[in-house]
Amino acid sequence: MVEVTAVVEEEKHHTSKKKVGLTHHLRTIWHNTRNFMKGRFDLKEGSAPQSEVVEGVRKGIDFKGTNLWVLMFAVFIASLGLNVNSTAVIIGAMLVSPLMGPITGIGLSLGINDFDMLKSAWRNFLLMVVVSLVTSTVYFVVSPISTAQSELLARTNPTTYDVLIAFFGGLAGMVAQTRKDKAVTVVSGVAIATALMPPLCTAGYGIATGNAQFFFGALYLFTINAVFIAVATYLVVQLLHYEKKVMLDPVQQKKNKRYMTLIIILVGVPSILFGAHIVRRTAFEENVDRYVSKVFQFNKTMIVDYAKDYHYDGKTSKVEIRLVGEPLSQDVIDNARAQMDDYGLNNTELIVKQAENDDRLDISRLQKGYADIIEEKNEQIRELRGRLASLTTADTLSSADISRELAYVVDNVGSVSLSKHTAYADGKPKGSYVVALVRPADTLKSLDVEHIKLWLSVRTKSADVRVIEDR
Repeated sequence: MVEVTAVVEEEKHHTSKKKVGLTHHLRTIWHNTRNFMKGRFDLKEGSAPQSEVVEGVRKGIDFKGTNLWVLMFAVFIASLGLNVNSTAVIIGAMLVSPLMGPITGIGLSLGINDFDMLKSAWRNFLLMVVVSLVTSTVYFVVSPISTAQSELLARTNPTTYDVLIAFFGGLAGMVAQTRKDKAVTVVSGVAIATALMPPLCTAGYGIATGNAQFFFGALYLFTINAVFIAVATYLVVQLLHYEKKVMLDPVQQKKNKRYMTLIIILVGVPSILFGAHIVRRTAFEENVDRYVSKVFQFNKTMIVDYAKDYHYDGKTSKVEIRLVGEPLSQDVIDNARAQMDDYGLNNTELIVKQAENDDRLDISRLQKGYADIIEEKNEQIRELRGRLASLTTADTLSSADISRELAYVVDNVGSVSLSKHTAYADGKPKGSYVVALVRPADTLKSLDVEHIKLWLSVRTKSADVRVIEDR
């Protein structure tokens, strides 16, 4: 009994040691993995000293002299690109513009509590906005082209996606700014992605044309970009644990955080609502396309076009379809209307407009016209095929086979040469015939030409066969 107990205790001890060993092994794996990932994603690796980063950002804040002139030139370039709807020109303007400086300065100064830099960044930011608006407004006032192109329209409806682009673009830009070897390509890419310049120019277009929707929509898009680039910059500074210049009392720190949170909410929430609206509109338009393509397919009725009018906030959306051809009965229209829910078109009104009797296309006449055209083309094809057949010579393989077969059918056949000829009269083909040049195996003996002609007529499926004896 004592021996059994001892064995059991030993097994328990062995099992316990196994568990401890497994736990230690897992902890080692986790520790190594964590260190590996930390090393890979460590922002401090390759980062420049804080003083160098702060000085670099400070230089980009001031808008005077060269920076101010470059800003005005970039505004003119971007306005031209928006005016002529040239994406390449707009991208060039974004690469030239120095708009990122004051915005990055705001985020950095908030992160290190440098309120002298913050004041300077705010002053230059406001100067930058005013100069850009005035310059773009002047351009669009004197520009002979006043039509709103697609590039302009794209800057008037901010969405949640613009928030995300600005935020991640700001993160990428600030991380690049904090490196020892400044990643110029990254900063250029951020300038293109966040697109600060085009919205300001579009706002200037709104002032020049008196279009309040363009002005406020574009200015709001610019505000989104600016705020979330600054927020991203602030977060990178916090991640790098930059030393703060001035330590505020806790009460003031809480107030600053509240102000920042309030600004983010005021700027971000409307963009989320706009984004949700665009997603719903896109889904509605896709549902309408599926509905029309599936339900309105008739043999004698054709769709001229259809319009989609989407409304939200409980308002009824509309789908207007214009038809020509044989009119649809009310029962058919009611049946189509009943299927709208199956395509996600709830709370949507269907309007069907059909041509009047005088304006209606005669489908049967149209079909008859098409049938006549097709028959004419078929006749041309038949004629061309006949010409091709008349010009085609017997192929070598057939001639070889025929020469071998003919030697067994008719005595004294040596070699055979076949060709197909076309007879013309007044420049037009009148018929074709096969010419067979037959050389006898023994020139002293005659050939049975009639037998050869009859056999070749059957073998080549030609009614006219002419045999020439070659001696």
